[in-house]
Amino acid sequence: MSELPVLEAEDQRVLGSLLEKQTTVPASYPLTANALRTACNQTSNREPVVDYDQATVERTARSLRDRELVRIVWVDTGRRTLKYHQILDERLGLETDERALLTVLLLRGAQTPGELRTRTERLHGFADRSEVEVCLRRMAERPELLVRELDLRPGQHDRRWIHLLGPVPGQAEPVVAETVDRDVVIAEGAEARDARVRSSYDAVAETYADRLADELAGLSFETWLLNRVIADAGGRPVVEVGSGPGHITAYLAEHGADATGVDFSSAMVAEARRRFPDRNYQEGDLRRLGRPPTSSGWAAVLGWYSLIHLAAAELPDAIAALVRPLDPGGLLVLALHAGAEVRHVDQWFGHEVDLDVVLHDPAFVVGVVESAGLVDVEWYLRGPIAAREETTRRLYVIGRTAS
Repeated sequence: MSELPVLEAEDQRVLGSLLEKQTTVPASYPLTANALRTACNQTSNREPVVDYDQATVERTARSLRDRELVRIVWVDTGRRTLKYHQILDERLGLETDERALLTVLLLRGAQTPGELRTRTERLHGFADRSEVEVCLRRMAERPELLVRELDLRPGQHDRRWIHLLGPVPGQAEPVVAETVDRDVVIAEGAEARDARVRSSYDAVAETYADRLADELAGLSFETWLLNRVIADAGGRPVVEVGSGPGHITAYLAEHGADATGVDFSSAMVAEARRRFPDRNYQEGDLRRLGRPPTSSGWAAVLGWYSLIHLAAAELPDAIAALVRPLDPGGLLVLALHAGAEVRHVDQWFGHEVDLDVVLHDPAFVVGVVESAGLVDVEWYLRGPIAAREETTRRLYVIGRTAS
Protein backbone atom coordinates (compact mmCIF):
# COMPACT_ATOMS: atom_id res chain seq x y z
CA MET A 1 0.00 0.00 0.00
CA SER A 2 1.44 3.41 -1.02
CA GLU A 3 1.38 6.12 1.62
CA LEU A 4 -0.98 9.01 0.90
CA PRO A 5 0.65 12.41 0.43
CA VAL A 6 -0.37 15.03 2.98
CA LEU A 7 -1.43 18.17 1.14
CA GLU A 8 -1.81 21.63 2.65
CA ALA A 9 -4.33 24.10 1.24
CA GLU A 10 -1.92 25.55 -1.36
CA ASP A 11 -0.90 22.03 -2.46
CA GLN A 12 -4.54 21.04 -2.89
CA ARG A 13 -5.36 24.10 -4.98
CA VAL A 14 -2.34 23.71 -7.27
CA LEU A 15 -2.89 19.99 -7.85
CA GLY A 16 -6.66 20.38 -8.24
CA SER A 17 -6.15 23.13 -10.80
CA LEU A 18 -3.65 21.08 -12.79
CA LEU A 19 -5.94 18.03 -12.73
CA GLU A 20 -8.88 20.11 -13.93
CA LYS A 21 -7.09 21.96 -16.72
CA GLN A 22 -5.43 18.78 -18.00
CA THR A 23 -8.91 17.53 -18.90
CA THR A 24 -10.79 20.74 -19.77
CA VAL A 25 -8.10 22.61 -21.77
CA PRO A 26 -5.70 19.93 -23.01
CA ALA A 27 -4.43 22.13 -25.85
CA SER A 28 -2.80 24.53 -23.37
CA TYR A 29 -1.66 21.90 -20.87
CA PRO A 30 0.87 21.57 -19.16
CA LEU A 31 0.43 25.00 -17.60
CA THR A 32 2.87 27.85 -17.47
CA ALA A 33 3.47 29.50 -14.11
CA ASN A 34 1.17 32.39 -15.05
CA ALA A 35 -1.56 30.07 -16.30
CA LEU A 36 -1.30 27.99 -13.13
CA ARG A 37 -1.69 31.08 -10.96
CA THR A 38 -4.77 32.12 -12.96
CA ALA A 39 -6.24 28.63 -12.55
CA CYS A 40 -5.65 28.67 -8.81
CA ASN A 41 -7.22 32.12 -8.40
CA GLN A 42 -10.21 31.38 -10.64
CA THR A 43 -13.44 32.66 -9.05
CA SER A 44 -15.75 30.00 -10.51
CA ASN A 45 -15.65 26.34 -9.45
CA ARG A 46 -13.40 27.14 -6.49
CA GLU A 47 -14.11 27.20 -2.78
CA PRO A 48 -12.73 29.16 -1.12
CA VAL A 49 -11.69 31.73 -3.73
CA VAL A 50 -8.02 32.64 -3.19
CA ASP A 51 -5.60 35.28 -4.44
CA TYR A 52 -2.20 33.61 -4.54
CA ASP A 53 0.74 35.68 -5.75
CA GLN A 54 3.16 34.24 -8.28
CA ALA A 55 5.78 33.44 -5.65
CA THR A 56 3.31 31.32 -3.65
CA VAL A 57 2.27 29.32 -6.70
CA GLU A 58 5.84 28.67 -7.85
CA ARG A 59 7.03 27.79 -4.33
CA THR A 60 4.15 25.33 -3.91
CA ALA A 61 4.80 23.78 -7.34
CA ARG A 62 8.48 23.28 -6.51
CA SER A 63 7.55 21.63 -3.22
CA LEU A 64 5.18 19.28 -5.04
CA ARG A 65 7.92 18.49 -7.56
CA ASP A 66 10.25 17.56 -4.70
CA ARG A 67 7.57 15.16 -3.42
CA GLU A 68 7.13 13.67 -6.91
CA LEU A 69 3.57 14.96 -7.31
CA VAL A 70 4.36 17.51 -10.02
CA ARG A 71 6.73 17.27 -12.97
CA ILE A 72 8.38 20.34 -14.44
CA VAL A 73 8.76 20.19 -18.22
CA TRP A 74 10.30 22.48 -20.80
CA VAL A 75 8.35 23.22 -23.98
CA ASP A 76 9.98 24.71 -27.08
CA THR A 77 7.57 27.18 -28.74
CA GLY A 78 10.23 29.37 -30.31
CA ARG A 79 11.68 29.86 -26.85
CA ARG A 80 11.99 27.39 -24.01
CA THR A 81 9.07 27.74 -21.58
CA LEU A 82 8.81 26.09 -18.17
CA LYS A 83 5.50 24.32 -17.57
CA TYR A 84 3.94 22.26 -14.79
CA HIS A 85 2.36 18.80 -15.11
CA GLN A 86 0.65 16.93 -12.25
CA ILE A 87 1.43 13.25 -11.61
CA LEU A 88 -0.83 12.77 -8.58
CA ASP A 89 -3.16 10.53 -10.58
CA GLU A 90 -0.22 8.28 -11.49
CA ARG A 91 0.97 8.20 -7.87
CA LEU A 92 -2.48 7.13 -6.63
CA GLY A 93 -3.38 4.92 -9.59
CA LEU A 94 -6.70 6.71 -10.18
CA GLU A 95 -9.38 5.57 -12.60
CA THR A 96 -11.00 8.27 -14.75
CA ASP A 97 -14.11 8.55 -12.55
CA GLU A 98 -12.03 8.61 -9.35
CA ARG A 99 -9.80 11.28 -10.85
CA ALA A 100 -12.80 13.50 -11.65
CA LEU A 101 -14.25 13.26 -8.15
CA LEU A 102 -10.91 13.86 -6.45
CA THR A 103 -10.30 16.91 -8.66
CA VAL A 104 -13.55 18.57 -7.57
CA LEU A 105 -13.07 17.59 -3.92
CA LEU A 106 -9.62 19.21 -3.97
CA LEU A 107 -11.03 22.40 -5.54
CA ARG A 108 -14.29 22.78 -3.59
CA GLY A 109 -14.07 20.84 -0.34
CA ALA A 110 -16.92 18.80 1.14
CA GLN A 111 -19.78 18.07 -1.28
CA THR A 112 -22.80 15.82 -1.68
CA PRO A 113 -23.00 13.17 -4.41
CA GLY A 114 -25.51 15.32 -6.30
CA GLU A 115 -23.22 18.34 -6.22
CA LEU A 116 -20.28 16.19 -7.30
CA ARG A 117 -22.20 14.79 -10.26
CA THR A 118 -23.06 18.27 -11.49
CA ARG A 119 -19.58 19.68 -10.94
CA THR A 120 -17.71 16.82 -12.62
CA GLU A 121 -19.72 17.04 -15.84
CA ARG A 122 -16.78 18.37 -17.89
CA LEU A 123 -14.40 15.85 -16.33
CA HIS A 124 -16.36 12.58 -16.47
CA GLY A 125 -19.89 11.64 -17.52
CA PHE A 126 -21.62 10.10 -14.51
CA ALA A 127 -25.05 8.85 -15.61
CA ASP A 128 -26.68 9.71 -12.28
CA ARG A 129 -25.92 10.31 -8.62
CA SER A 130 -25.94 6.58 -7.86
CA GLU A 131 -22.89 6.17 -10.12
CA VAL A 132 -21.17 8.91 -8.13
CA GLU A 133 -21.98 7.11 -4.87
CA VAL A 134 -20.64 3.81 -6.21
CA CYS A 135 -17.38 5.48 -7.16
CA LEU A 136 -17.08 7.29 -3.82
CA ARG A 137 -17.58 4.04 -1.90
CA ARG A 138 -14.97 2.33 -4.07
CA MET A 139 -12.53 5.14 -3.23
CA ALA A 140 -13.42 4.86 0.46
CA GLU A 141 -12.73 1.13 0.42
CA ARG A 142 -9.29 1.36 -1.18
CA PRO A 143 -6.45 0.38 1.16
CA GLU A 144 -5.23 3.99 1.29
CA LEU A 145 -8.73 5.45 2.01
CA LEU A 146 -8.97 8.36 -0.42
CA VAL A 147 -12.33 9.77 0.73
CA ARG A 148 -14.69 9.71 3.69
CA GLU A 149 -18.43 10.31 4.14
CA LEU A 150 -19.32 12.92 6.76
CA ASP A 151 -22.13 12.72 9.28
CA LEU A 152 -25.23 14.81 8.70
CA ARG A 153 -25.30 18.16 10.50
CA PRO A 154 -28.33 20.25 11.48
CA GLY A 155 -29.98 21.80 8.43
CA GLN A 156 -28.34 19.42 5.96
CA HIS A 157 -30.43 17.04 3.84
CA ASP A 158 -27.72 14.82 2.39
CA ARG A 159 -24.36 13.51 3.51
CA ARG A 160 -21.25 15.19 2.16
CA TRP A 161 -17.92 13.64 1.25
CA ILE A 162 -14.34 14.88 1.70
CA HIS A 163 -10.96 13.75 0.41
CA LEU A 164 -8.36 12.48 2.87
CA LEU A 165 -5.24 14.03 1.32
CA GLY A 166 -5.03 16.82 3.86
CA PRO A 167 -7.10 19.27 5.90
CA VAL A 168 -10.38 20.33 4.30
CA PRO A 169 -11.33 23.96 5.09
CA GLY A 170 -14.20 24.27 7.54
CA GLN A 171 -14.27 20.66 8.75
CA ALA A 172 -13.11 21.62 12.23
CA GLU A 173 -15.75 24.33 12.48
CA PRO A 174 -18.92 23.61 14.47
CA VAL A 175 -20.98 25.53 11.91
CA VAL A 176 -20.45 24.84 8.23
CA ALA A 177 -21.33 26.88 5.20
CA GLU A 178 -24.78 26.34 3.79
CA THR A 179 -24.94 23.53 1.28
CA VAL A 180 -27.73 21.99 -0.72
CA ASP A 181 -28.16 18.99 -2.98
CA ARG A 182 -30.30 20.30 -5.82
CA ASP A 183 -30.55 16.82 -7.30
CA VAL A 184 -32.57 15.54 -4.35
CA VAL A 185 -35.73 16.51 -6.28
CA ILE A 186 -35.20 13.54 -8.61
CA ALA A 187 -34.21 11.07 -5.90
CA GLU A 188 -37.30 9.01 -6.78
CA GLY A 189 -36.80 9.55 -10.50
CA ALA A 190 -37.60 12.35 -12.93
CA GLU A 191 -40.90 10.77 -13.98
CA ALA A 192 -42.22 10.75 -10.41
CA ARG A 193 -41.20 14.40 -10.00
CA ASP A 194 -42.87 15.31 -13.30
CA ALA A 195 -46.12 13.67 -12.21
CA ARG A 196 -46.13 15.67 -8.96
CA VAL A 197 -45.46 18.92 -10.81
CA ARG A 198 -48.21 18.31 -13.36
CA SER A 199 -50.84 17.35 -10.79
CA SER A 200 -49.92 20.28 -8.51
CA TYR A 201 -50.26 22.85 -11.29
CA ASP A 202 -53.49 21.24 -12.48
CA ALA A 203 -54.86 21.67 -8.96
CA VAL A 204 -54.04 25.39 -8.64
CA ALA A 205 -54.58 26.51 -12.25
CA GLU A 206 -57.70 28.64 -11.76
CA THR A 207 -56.63 30.24 -8.48
CA TYR A 208 -53.11 30.78 -9.80
CA ALA A 209 -54.52 32.63 -12.82
CA ASP A 210 -56.76 34.79 -10.61
CA ARG A 211 -53.83 35.79 -8.39
CA LEU A 212 -51.25 36.41 -11.12
CA ALA A 213 -53.32 37.90 -13.96
CA ASP A 214 -51.89 41.38 -13.24
CA GLU A 215 -48.44 40.15 -12.21
CA LEU A 216 -46.51 42.52 -14.48
CA ALA A 217 -48.05 45.64 -12.96
CA GLY A 218 -45.30 47.36 -11.04
CA LEU A 219 -42.56 44.99 -12.25
CA SER A 220 -40.55 47.54 -14.20
CA PHE A 221 -37.50 45.36 -14.82
CA GLU A 222 -39.49 42.39 -16.04
CA THR A 223 -41.57 44.62 -18.32
CA TRP A 224 -38.39 46.17 -19.73
CA LEU A 225 -36.99 42.72 -20.42
CA LEU A 226 -40.13 41.50 -22.17
CA ASN A 227 -40.28 44.68 -24.26
CA ARG A 228 -36.68 44.11 -25.25
CA VAL A 229 -37.55 40.59 -26.46
CA ILE A 230 -40.50 41.94 -28.47
CA ALA A 231 -38.34 44.56 -30.16
CA ASP A 232 -35.55 42.09 -30.89
CA ALA A 233 -37.92 39.53 -32.40
CA GLY A 234 -39.33 42.07 -34.84
CA GLY A 235 -42.58 40.17 -35.39
CA ARG A 236 -40.91 36.77 -35.83
CA PRO A 237 -42.18 33.79 -33.76
CA VAL A 238 -41.36 33.65 -30.04
CA VAL A 239 -42.35 30.98 -27.52
CA GLU A 240 -42.78 30.97 -23.76
CA VAL A 241 -42.21 27.53 -22.25
CA GLY A 242 -43.97 27.01 -18.94
CA SER A 243 -46.54 29.63 -19.86
CA GLY A 244 -48.93 28.78 -17.00
CA PRO A 245 -52.20 30.74 -17.19
CA GLY A 246 -50.93 32.62 -20.24
CA HIS A 247 -50.48 36.19 -19.05
CA ILE A 248 -46.83 36.57 -20.12
CA THR A 249 -47.50 35.13 -23.57
CA ALA A 250 -50.56 37.39 -23.83
CA TYR A 251 -48.43 40.44 -22.96
CA LEU A 252 -45.93 39.52 -25.68
CA ALA A 253 -48.72 39.11 -28.24
CA GLU A 254 -50.53 42.30 -27.24
CA HIS A 255 -47.34 44.26 -27.87
CA GLY A 256 -46.62 42.91 -31.33
CA ALA A 257 -44.91 39.56 -30.89
CA ASP A 258 -45.98 36.42 -32.76
CA ALA A 259 -46.17 34.60 -29.42
CA THR A 260 -46.97 31.00 -28.50
CA GLY A 261 -47.32 29.59 -24.98
CA VAL A 262 -46.41 26.00 -24.10
CA ASP A 263 -47.12 24.40 -20.74
CA PHE A 264 -46.74 21.02 -19.05
CA SER A 265 -50.11 21.24 -17.27
CA SER A 266 -53.28 20.60 -19.30
CA ALA A 267 -55.33 22.58 -16.76
CA MET A 268 -53.01 25.58 -17.14
CA VAL A 269 -53.30 25.43 -20.93
CA ALA A 270 -57.10 25.25 -20.66
CA GLU A 271 -57.11 28.23 -18.29
CA ALA A 272 -54.90 30.25 -20.66
CA ARG A 273 -57.14 29.47 -23.63
CA ARG A 274 -60.23 30.46 -21.63
CA ARG A 275 -58.77 33.80 -20.52
CA PHE A 276 -57.00 34.66 -23.79
CA PRO A 277 -59.03 32.93 -26.52
CA ASP A 278 -57.34 34.81 -29.35
CA ARG A 279 -53.85 33.63 -28.37
CA ASN A 280 -51.98 30.43 -29.12
CA TYR A 281 -51.42 27.97 -26.23
CA GLN A 282 -50.28 24.36 -26.50
CA GLU A 283 -49.58 21.52 -24.12
CA GLY A 284 -45.96 20.35 -24.27
CA ASP A 285 -42.67 19.65 -22.51
CA LEU A 286 -39.90 22.24 -22.67
CA ARG A 287 -37.35 19.41 -22.90
CA ARG A 288 -38.82 18.46 -26.27
CA LEU A 289 -39.45 21.87 -27.75
CA GLY A 290 -39.97 21.85 -31.52
CA ARG A 291 -39.60 24.56 -34.13
CA PRO A 292 -42.47 26.90 -35.09
CA PRO A 293 -44.60 25.66 -37.99
CA THR A 294 -44.18 28.92 -39.93
CA SER A 295 -40.43 29.46 -39.55
CA SER A 296 -37.06 27.69 -39.43
CA GLY A 297 -36.70 28.55 -35.76
CA TRP A 298 -37.78 30.76 -32.87
CA ALA A 299 -36.59 34.34 -32.64
CA ALA A 300 -36.75 33.99 -28.85
CA VAL A 301 -37.40 31.26 -26.31
CA LEU A 302 -38.47 32.34 -22.82
CA GLY A 303 -38.15 30.01 -19.86
CA TRP A 304 -40.09 32.20 -17.43
CA TYR A 305 -39.74 30.36 -14.10
CA SER A 306 -40.12 27.07 -15.96
CA LEU A 307 -36.84 25.53 -14.74
CA ILE A 308 -37.53 25.93 -11.03
CA HIS A 309 -38.54 22.30 -10.43
CA LEU A 310 -35.57 20.79 -12.28
CA ALA A 311 -32.51 19.38 -10.55
CA ALA A 312 -29.19 21.09 -11.20
CA ALA A 313 -28.04 17.99 -13.07
CA GLU A 314 -30.97 18.39 -15.48
CA LEU A 315 -30.27 22.00 -16.44
CA PRO A 316 -27.61 21.36 -19.13
CA ASP A 317 -29.90 19.08 -21.16
CA ALA A 318 -32.97 21.28 -20.56
CA ILE A 319 -31.20 24.46 -21.64
CA ALA A 320 -29.70 22.70 -24.67
CA ALA A 321 -33.24 21.67 -25.64
CA LEU A 322 -34.36 25.32 -25.50
CA VAL A 323 -31.39 26.51 -27.54
CA ARG A 324 -31.69 23.87 -30.27
CA PRO A 325 -34.79 25.32 -32.05
CA LEU A 326 -33.58 28.94 -31.90
CA ASP A 327 -32.83 30.76 -35.14
CA PRO A 328 -29.28 32.11 -35.62
CA GLY A 329 -29.07 35.25 -33.52
CA GLY A 330 -32.10 34.18 -31.48
CA LEU A 331 -32.50 34.99 -27.79
CA LEU A 332 -32.81 32.64 -24.84
CA VAL A 333 -34.31 34.36 -21.79
CA LEU A 334 -34.47 32.56 -18.44
CA ALA A 335 -36.08 33.61 -15.17
CA LEU A 336 -35.35 31.59 -12.02
CA HIS A 337 -35.23 31.74 -8.24
CA ALA A 338 -31.65 32.20 -7.00
CA GLY A 339 -30.17 30.75 -3.85
CA ALA A 340 -28.87 27.63 -2.14
CA GLU A 341 -32.03 25.85 -1.09
CA VAL A 342 -34.67 23.36 -2.14
CA ARG A 343 -38.07 24.41 -0.76
CA HIS A 344 -40.92 21.96 -0.39
CA VAL A 345 -44.45 23.32 -0.89
CA ASP A 346 -47.48 21.31 0.24
CA GLN A 347 -50.06 24.16 0.40
CA TRP A 348 -50.41 26.72 -2.39
CA PHE A 349 -53.25 29.15 -2.90
CA GLY A 350 -55.35 27.03 -0.54
CA HIS A 351 -54.77 23.80 -2.47
CA GLU A 352 -52.80 20.73 -1.46
CA VAL A 353 -49.77 20.29 -3.71
CA ASP A 354 -46.52 18.34 -3.70
CA LEU A 355 -43.83 20.58 -5.19
CA ASP A 356 -40.12 21.08 -4.68
CA VAL A 357 -38.82 24.48 -5.77
CA VAL A 358 -35.11 24.61 -6.57
CA LEU A 359 -33.22 27.83 -5.92
CA HIS A 360 -30.37 27.68 -8.41
CA ASP A 361 -26.83 29.02 -8.14
CA PRO A 362 -26.47 32.03 -10.51
CA ALA A 363 -22.86 31.24 -11.46
CA PHE A 364 -23.81 27.66 -12.32
CA VAL A 365 -26.78 28.71 -14.47
CA VAL A 366 -24.69 31.29 -16.35
CA GLY A 367 -22.01 28.65 -16.89
CA VAL A 368 -24.55 26.22 -18.33
CA VAL A 369 -25.89 28.88 -20.69
CA GLU A 370 -22.37 29.68 -21.89
CA SER A 371 -21.58 25.98 -22.29
CA ALA A 372 -24.68 25.67 -24.51
CA GLY A 373 -22.86 27.86 -27.03
CA LEU A 374 -24.68 31.14 -26.41
CA VAL A 375 -22.84 34.43 -26.76
CA ASP A 376 -23.32 37.94 -25.38
CA VAL A 377 -24.56 36.39 -22.13
CA GLU A 378 -25.98 38.83 -19.60
CA TRP A 379 -27.44 38.13 -16.18
CA TYR A 380 -29.32 40.18 -13.65
CA LEU A 381 -30.06 39.46 -10.00
CA ARG A 382 -32.67 41.39 -8.03
CA GLY A 383 -33.75 41.07 -4.44
CA PRO A 384 -37.23 40.10 -3.28
CA ILE A 385 -39.92 42.78 -3.39
CA ALA A 386 -41.43 42.82 0.09
CA ALA A 387 -44.66 44.49 -1.04
CA ARG A 388 -45.28 41.48 -3.28
CA GLU A 389 -44.47 39.08 -0.43
CA GLU A 390 -41.54 37.67 -2.40
CA THR A 391 -39.02 35.66 -0.37
CA THR A 392 -36.40 34.80 -2.99
CA ARG A 393 -33.87 36.59 -5.13
CA ARG A 394 -34.71 36.53 -8.84
CA LEU A 395 -32.19 35.64 -11.53
CA TYR A 396 -32.60 36.63 -15.18
CA VAL A 397 -30.18 35.29 -17.81
CA ILE A 398 -30.10 36.34 -21.48
CA GLY A 399 -27.99 34.77 -24.20
CA ARG A 400 -27.92 34.82 -27.98
CA THR A 401 -27.14 32.10 -30.50
CA ALA A 402 -24.31 32.85 -32.89
CA SER A 403 -25.43 34.51 -36.13
